Amino acid sequence: MNQRISCAVLLALWTPFASASDPVVVSAPIVVTATRTAEIADETLAPVIVITREDIARSQATDVADLLRFHAGLEITRNGGPGQTTSLFLRGTDSNHTLVLVDGVKINPGTIGGAALQHINPEIIERIEIVKGPRSTLYGSEAIGGVVNIITRSEAPGTRTELAYGQGKYDTRTASLDLRQRRGDFRSGITVSGLRSDGFPPREGSDLDRGHDNTTINAYLGSRLGPVDAEVSLWRAAGNTEYLDFFLNPVDQDFENRVAALTLEANPSDAWTSLLRLSHTIDEIDQNQSDDYARTRRYLVDFQNDIQIGARQLLSAGLWLSREDTAASVFGSAFDEDTAVNAAYLQDDLDLGRHRLLLAARVTDHDSFGTHTTWDVEYGYQWGERTRLTASAGTAFRAPDATDRFGFGGNPDLDPETARNLEMGLRHTAGHHRFSASAFRNDIDDLIEYDFVTATMQNTGKARITGLELAYDFARGPWQLRTELSFQDPENRDTGDRLLRRATRNLTANLRYERPRYSMSLDLLAAGDRKDFGGDLDSYELLNATLALRPLPSWEARLKIENLLDQDYQLARTYNTSERAWFLELRYRHRG
Repeated sequence: MNQRISCAVLLALWTPFASASDPVVVSAPIVVTATRTAEIADETLAPVIVITREDIARSQATDVADLLRFHAGLEITRNGGPGQTTSLFLRGTDSNHTLVLVDGVKINPGTIGGAALQHINPEIIERIEIVKGPRSTLYGSEAIGGVVNIITRSEAPGTRTELAYGQGKYDTRTASLDLRQRRGDFRSGITVSGLRSDGFPPREGSDLDRGHDNTTINAYLGSRLGPVDAEVSLWRAAGNTEYLDFFLNPVDQDFENRVAALTLEANPSDAWTSLLRLSHTIDEIDQNQSDDYARTRRYLVDFQNDIQIGARQLLSAGLWLSREDTAASVFGSAFDEDTAVNAAYLQDDLDLGRHRLLLAARVTDHDSFGTHTTWDVEYGYQWGERTRLTASAGTAFRAPDATDRFGFGGNPDLDPETARNLEMGLRHTAGHHRFSASAFRNDIDDLIEYDFVTATMQNTGKARITGLELAYDFARGPWQLRTELSFQDPENRDTGDRLLRRATRNLTANLRYERPRYSMSLDLLAAGDRKDFGGDLDSYELLNATLALRPLPSWEARLKIENLLDQDYQLARTYNTSERAWFLELRYRHRG
């Protein structure tokens, strides 16, 4: 990365604090993803990042990927502009090594690749919880690098109405309506949002703009029915994305992503909470210039029981049953396959005063590769009132997807990719300061790669990722600062080369100035150089600025300048990124 630019920006970010006053204590939110039970973020034994609703509104991001990229250790690649194929590399792992959930329901497709982050509109999101490190013991396949849980907007006391409209460069337009209410035991809500953009040329060598449109609906209806709390919910994103094929020909595809769920929660006793979630997930892509398509339909039963034993022990046990139908046709290679997965897990969370110990194990029966066992051991020690030390060891896996097994060059005899992770961490909090550090090593074996000798997919690859992550938060008066820095060595152990599209250094920083009538924010991302197919990607710095005005209690206007430095950079070779761009949004909120 350009050290002179990065240092200059960091100096500018720090300068205002020299005269700041009125300290504000930095508080931690409640999270549920790390252990499947509610706990304060600072008390989790795993490294956790929480992106709040306030962070989302301030960013004016158009998809989830734009929110994640401004946190160190979360690297994004995008094949062009809005709606184009987007991948997440969490802690240097592969793009299909991160499990993505919507309200606890898996949305990773069963065909190929990671979850469609580019289709998730931030308007529906209440917060995002990112848990770094293996979580296969609680969540199953894909959770080698970590878990991203997207929690949608939920009920609020009384009635809430929110409307927003925005417009910006590339003829980008957004509109949303959010209605929510809670009356006694009854709650309901619906969010409808739309995004349309003409985009820009996604590939080098072309001046043809390629656009994207996305209509998203998120709704829920819930009530207390005697001893049971019941809720039905639906998230659906659908639209069209234009892009350029390998030969720069204009093509487009229709997409749909959907999660429908019924959630039942009860308390058979004061010490026992039981949750049953039945869900149906759809992930579909249809090409409009050919007969190619990809489809995943998954039915899932997730049954969890939490039992409090005395004051210091929480026992969690669950069953996870999945039935998945996948079908695809790509370049003349087609399949239509059913996959059944059954799993049971057990977790014991022991609070021993200054010591905390968490033990977990999961047995997964997959009809493609048989029985697989994963485990986690986590330990925390409270050193004084302000400092916590943590250590953990765990395993994770990724089951071969349907394309690995039955697509072009598929091999039905593949074994799962497996990982072993070791980690140590430190967190220190003092008033308006918070500091954390994590050192980790993740060894991944049996990586699934295409073997040109046999012309089939084989378990041939190995990787080792070692890293150090540092984070610092500061709040004082109207000023808030968050900085994150990651150093990592994502190594291909077979060749000794660095893994593709992953940097060894990443820095992110956010500076905010908040007043009742206005606020200002700067977001910095500085990424090191990366290797890619056919060449290297240069380091780059991305700086975004936002200004919010609140002239009346219910009204807010926001202006965002993206790529303020007008950097010319690439996230994937031959694919363009946005030049300096602006976006203006007007929002109205009413609470009854």
